[in-house]
Amino acid sequence: MNKLDPRTLPDLIRRPILTEKATMLMEQNKYTFEVVPKASKPQIKAAIEQLFKVKVVAVNTQNTPRKKRRVGKFLGYKPQYKKAVVTLAESDAETIRKVLFPEV
Repeated sequence: MNKLDPRTLPDLIRRPILTEKATMLMEQNKYTFEVVPKASKPQIKAAIEQLFKVKVVAVNTQNTPRKKRRVGKFLGYKPQYKKAVVTLAESDAETIRKVLFPEV
């Protein structure tokens, strides 16, 4: 198994995904993130635990399909990304919520 370098772990997580479906999953302590396409599940787990200081129970990943986009006569594709749904322990739900949604 590859050794996890703590200096490169934060670069694996690009941004949280905040959609209607992702918001419904937050009620079940599941948080959705866009990650680097080459990131593995152990790397994603270590990165989330290091960044947010929480306990990760499970990581589910999905490579989203490419989507066509047209601009005038030019045909192209939207960039492909990998989505990770991270399940947290019950006790850590409030910790990550404070980081992702700070009080204004």
